[in-house]
Amino acid sequence: MTNRPLMTIVKDQNPLILNATSSVSAACAEMCRCRAGSVLVVDDQQRLCGIFTGRDAVRVLANTPQKCEILLSSCMTADPVTIGPKARAIDALRLMSDGGFRHLPVVDNGRIWGIVSRSDFLGSEIERLDEDEHLAQCIW
Repeated sequence: MTNRPLMTIVKDQNPLILNATSSVSAACAEMCRCRAGSVLVVDDQQRLCGIFTGRDAVRVLANTPQKCEILLSSCMTADPVTIGPKARAIDALRLMSDGGFRHLPVVDNGRIWGIVSRSDFLGSEIERLDEDEHLAQCIW
C-alpha cells in the first residue's frame, strides 16, 4: 500500500484556512476548536501564502508580550513546500522527512486540496520510509 495516492488521503478534506490578516489568537482558537495541528494561510485572492503550526504558536506565544495583536502574516512559514494530489503518500513522507516538518499542504495549480501530517500515513508507508532512509545511510 506504499503507492497510495495523496488524493485518497485529502479527498473530501476541509482543511483549516485563515487569511494572513487573521490574528495568532484567532488561529490558535480555531486550531483548538477543530483539533488541527496547523492552519493554511491564504492571501486576499485565496492563494496559499503560508502555514502556521502548533510549533509556530508555541514560539510566538512564548516570546511575544502582545499576543493578541500578532498577525499570521508576521509569524507563519511563508511559501511552504507543497505537493500535488497525484503524488504518492511515500513521496509526501519523504518531503516531510527531508525538510524536517510535520505538515505538508496539498496544492495543485493554486487550488488547495488539503493538508497531510505524519499521522495521516499508514504504518506500511512509514516503515517504507524508514527502510529507505536506513538504506541511504548504509550506502553513504
